[in-house]
Amino acid sequence: MTRRSFLIASVVAAAGVAGRRSSPAHAAEPISLPPLPYATDALEPFISSRTVEFHYGKHQRGYVDTCNRVLEGSDLAGAPLEKVVVASANDPKQTRLFNAAAQAWNHDFYWKCMRPSGGGAPPGVLTEQLQKSFGSADAFRAAFLESATTLFGSGWTWLVFNGDRVEIVNTADAGTPITGNRHPLLTIDVWEHAYYLDYQNRRADYVNAWLDHLVNWDFAAANLGRA
Repeated sequence: MTRRSFLIASVVAAAGVAGRRSSPAHAAEPISLPPLPYATDALEPFISSRTVEFHYGKHQRGYVDTCNRVLEGSDLAGAPLEKVVVASANDPKQTRLFNAAAQAWNHDFYWKCMRPSGGGAPPGVLTEQLQKSFGSADAFRAAFLESATTLFGSGWTWLVFNGDRVEIVNTADAGTPITGNRHPLLTIDVWEHAYYLDYQNRRADYVNAWLDHLVNWDFAAANLGRA
C-alpha cells in the first residue's frame, strides 16, 4: 500500500469511528397510544361511538402527548409507562408528568375492563373473593354502584386486591392503585367526559349500564390470577 493510500484509508476509518461515536446508541421510545381492544362502536348502545372517539381519540391521546412532551430529555425518557407513573407519584415537582402518565395508564386499563356483551356473573374464583369481602356478588354490585356514584368530582372507582381480599377504592383525579400496594382488577372512569355525552348528569345510569352490560369479568379474573 502506498503512503497516500494508507493516509486515505486512515481518514476514512477515523471518520467511521467518529460517526459511530456521535450517534446515540438507542433512541428513547416515546409512550404510545395503544389501540382500543374493539371498534369505537362496539360498546353501543351503552357507550356511544361518539363518546369513545372523544374519550380515546382526544382525552387519552392528549395525556399521552403531554406525557411525551414532559418526558423529553428527562431521566425517565424511554421508560415503560408504569415505571413513569410510580417514579413521578408523590413528587410535587413532577405533578404534571404524574397526571399525564397516570391518566394514560388508567385509560388503557379502563378500556380493557369492558367488552361488548359484558356483564353477567363473575367467574367462580372471583365470585368467591366477592363473597369473602362483601357477602355476595349482589352486595358487591350495590357497594360498587354506591362508591362510583357518590365519588365527588372527577376520578376512578376500582376493584383491587390487597394481598388478602378484594376491596373497592376510589381515587381522585389521576390517582391510581399502582402507586401503592394494591393490585387493580377493574376500574370505571367517572370523570364526566366518560359519560356526559350519553348520560348527561345521570352518573348512576352510566354505572348501572357498565355493571350490567359492559364489565369484563374475564379480564378482572385474569388480573386476580396475576396478583
